[in-house]
Amino acid sequence: MKAEVIKAHFRYKFKSSICFVFGCLDGIVAFFDNASTTKVRDDVVNDISCVLKDCFGNPSSTHSFGRSAKSYIETSRKSISKIINCDPGEIIFNSGGTESDNSILKCAVKDLGVKHIISSKIEHHAITHTLDELKLQGVFVHYVKLTENGNIDIDNLEYLLRLNDEPKLVTLMYINNEIGNILDVQSVSNLCQKYDSFFHTDAVQAVGHYKIDLKSIKIDFLSSAGHKFHGPKGVGFTYINKSTKIKSFICGGPQERGLRAGTESVHNIVGMTKALEIADKNMEQEAKHVLSIKEYLIDRLRNLFPDIHFNGESGNIKNSTYTILNVCFPISNDKAAMLDFQLDLKGIACSKGSACQSGSSEGSHVLSEIQNDYHKKLPSVRFSFSHNNNKEEVDYLIKTLKEFINS
Repeated sequence: MKAEVIKAHFRYKFKSSICFVFGCLDGIVAFFDNASTTKVRDDVVNDISCVLKDCFGNPSSTHSFGRSAKSYIETSRKSISKIINCDPGEIIFNSGGTESDNSILKCAVKDLGVKHIISSKIEHHAITHTLDELKLQGVFVHYVKLTENGNIDIDNLEYLLRLNDEPKLVTLMYINNEIGNILDVQSVSNLCQKYDSFFHTDAVQAVGHYKIDLKSIKIDFLSSAGHKFHGPKGVGFTYINKSTKIKSFICGGPQERGLRAGTESVHNIVGMTKALEIADKNMEQEAKHVLSIKEYLIDRLRNLFPDIHFNGESGNIKNSTYTILNVCFPISNDKAAMLDFQLDLKGIACSKGSACQSGSSEGSHVLSEIQNDYHKKLPSVRFSFSHNNNKEEVDYLIKTLKEFINS
């Protein structure tokens, strides 16, 4: 009981300090940046703490302390494989989505003889920057055409796949992290099988939010990150189909079937697994709640700005993830320059483009590919949601926007 009182006190103190710093006199802090990261669940923190305190052995050691740590890793591997329906040996633990994307693309070239990579210009920078590097090494990179809303042109993808018979890899995001568009994974998988090509998907925004069945759909490589579904930062996993043979990306040890050297972060792996187990168990209920928040915000924004524009498919409930809404605000230039600052000042966390580049002076590479000239001149903000959000926070956001516009 005493511990709970202490926790409640610190939660109050943290929230009060944030409100003091940002001047949100209403006492509300609204975190609408869940596509960048998520709050770690209490049960996850508890599991991480227990492992840190009680299981300090090196999982590569053969004595009892090492075996105990190793058992945590293998139990986690089995649990994750059950959730996404694959074999435990197909799960490789790593530091997260960026490492996973880098390793798959580079190993595909190094170990599988891939000469051509097909992608899009609206992928995460972990993909686009790696492709830029591979171009310098002589790899041919082809960019599939996009529809006006940022969807993949499936016919153009097939055209690129049949250009020649050289080994190819297709790498496309399962869910776009900025505009929330959902890839037609089954159609892409079918084409890759038809033309005997490898298929990698960055599923960082999908794992823990959607049911994924890797026995029913053929994917060669899949990337994920624990902190996107209320787990710890600095840990993730790669799914590598057992029929695909690649070699180590990081050398120096036999860990992770020899594919990823380095002592495993046992506590983070356990925490990520716990987070995924909870996400999977609560998925239907939490998805329904989060969708209601997104729908409510769409309605409130349309009432406040009749000519509001939603980037990509994010305003289309059926064609986008329930967790992301990317908004193009029809406001004057003088207001546009202060919008992000004003929201931050009021304790509202959101993102201009994506968090990985929100501190950059460059605009969003995703929006620059899909927006028309008019919308490119207007400010765009990404709001992303979790089960922790509520309609009171949406009301506070709308109130803040209304006061800002009328000031």
